[in-house]
Amino acid sequence: MVKHLTNLPPGDPHMNVLVLVGSLREGSTNRALADAAVAHLPEGATATVFDRGAELPHYSEDLDLEGHLPEVAVELREAVAAADGLIVVTPEYNGTLSSVVKNTIDWASRPRETAAISGTPAVVMAASGSPYAAQWARQDAVRCLQVAGAAVVEDTFGVGSSFEAFADGRLVDAEADAALRALVARLAPVPAA
Repeated sequence: MVKHLTNLPPGDPHMNVLVLVGSLREGSTNRALADAAVAHLPEGATATVFDRGAELPHYSEDLDLEGHLPEVAVELREAVAAADGLIVVTPEYNGTLSSVVKNTIDWASRPRETAAISGTPAVVMAASGSPYAAQWARQDAVRCLQVAGAAVVEDTFGVGSSFEAFADGRLVDAEADAALRALVARLAPVPAA
């Protein structure tokens, strides 16, 4: 299922941002980070969370056959194709990005010649209970997105010691929140007044 966080009247020009969250855990600080990032999108932007990553089978060319694609893979590719930008949020497991994020990118990167992700602007962020703020996961996610063909911003955003970092859907630390806002603005610039 794709969950829309902001609905706009039909016909309104706006930016459609797809959010990919690599944590499956309820109450995840990465989900809180995704919500905090969405709160910084400019007025009129629509954020859509693709929350079926756990349902995607492991990518295999044997499954990637026209007319026989898993329905969840079709839904993902359609959501990526409709997106003007991606916010990718990943926890760090064993020093790298979440397998949910990696598999989602793998599905979105095919077929290679016409991949929905090709050229799509993307930003990467992560929250971690460790003070290192999932640095390796963020680096690996950037590399993975680049190879997949996305137009990924190399600067990333990380939150360390994340269990105390959020309150009321926002980052507690004003400096960190400003850095998050700046990264989101690189994906979705706020229109000049």
